Amino acid sequence: MDKQSLLDELKIDRETPADGGFRPLRWFVAIALLAGAAFVFWHFRPLQQVQALTVETSVAQAPRQQLLASSESVLDATGYVIARRMATVSSKVTGKVMEVLVEEGMYVEEGQVLATLDDSVNRAQLEMEEAQVASARASVEELEVQIRQAELNLGRTRDLAANQLASQAELDRDELNLQALRARLEKTERDIDVAERALQIQRQLLEDMQIRAPFPGVVIAKAAQPGEMISPVAAGGGFTATGICTIVDMESLEVEVDVNEAYINRVHAGQEATITLNAWPDDPYTAEVIAIIPAANRNQATVRVRIGFMNRDERVMPEMGVRVAFMEDAGVAVLPETRSETPPAGVLVPDSAIVREGGVTHVWVVTDGRISRRPVELGQTNGANALVFSGLDAGERVVSRFDPDLRERLREGLTVTEDRLE
Repeated sequence: MDKQSLLDELKIDRETPADGGFRPLRWFVAIALLAGAAFVFWHFRPLQQVQALTVETSVAQAPRQQLLASSESVLDATGYVIARRMATVSSKVTGKVMEVLVEEGMYVEEGQVLATLDDSVNRAQLEMEEAQVASARASVEELEVQIRQAELNLGRTRDLAANQLASQAELDRDELNLQALRARLEKTERDIDVAERALQIQRQLLEDMQIRAPFPGVVIAKAAQPGEMISPVAAGGGFTATGICTIVDMESLEVEVDVNEAYINRVHAGQEATITLNAWPDDPYTAEVIAIIPAANRNQATVRVRIGFMNRDERVMPEMGVRVAFMEDAGVAVLPETRSETPPAGVLVPDSAIVREGGVTHVWVVTDGRISRRPVELGQTNGANALVFSGLDAGERVVSRFDPDLRERLREGLTVTEDRLE
């Protein structure tokens, strides 16, 4: 074999791959594209769930006798304890807090000092006003002496003029001088009145540096600490407080409930009721309807009712949840269903979950994170709960609260997240 033949055997044939046609780069690109598509799919799928609507839901319950209206009540409703007399106490002027004399839970009397502000400038102004009053009073004493001297001079001039020893000009001069001194005295006395009123204002401003309780009550919140700036209006961003503390008059506690407007005819002022705290469900309080607020809530189709305690103890606190049973009397008829000894068939849901549109009644049911419209047939409604005869099963979750924006956005099959109310 010659040299040229040997060299030809050493050449590499680039037309045919040495591994029989396998190209790892192509397979790597294909696998990367598939992995990227899978990542995008699984990445954006939970993102859609995060962006889903959040709705409040409640569970449909099998009716029990205690959930229905009792045999003595014509209507049940839920609400909260509120204070008719509550105030966040602030100062009249902007100032630096020097001392806070109250803590949460402390009882305070009317006029009791709650806090003190820096009054150094006010004290200096008060001393200046006192000095001005003293100066004006000294001027009065000086003018009284000058007037006495002018009266003596005028008397002598009159005697001399009577004996033709003084001219008429000298007599007129002494008379005008006396009148001028008396006018100055009157002006100085008016200046004293002005100075005394300015002094009174400065004393009031100094008194305002002590923040006092406007009425007797219990401190439920403390909002300022020594060294902070306080102002009666929002100023200075987050560095200026607008109140010292919040006081509640516990004698003014009462209950407010929202009654469905379809059942407001069962309630009237002066009607007896019982109030049961959610924290102590076995110890009800006797109560009486104070008033029905003469205005309805268009969005919720409810009317607000005020109920007052007939007996109350220290367990009753503001913002506590309560259940109110309006009792039967001669002026309100009791529906036969409320006297049933056995619970009817069906399930109970909050009355706020019922949607009534165009004569059709339905609810929105949440199943596995998706929402669907479900027509239902209603039975008895007692203001707080509604009895559904058909369309729902016990244990299913329904949307229990709506607002105008949520009503517009709800769609069949929409993905939602639940804020569960048990």
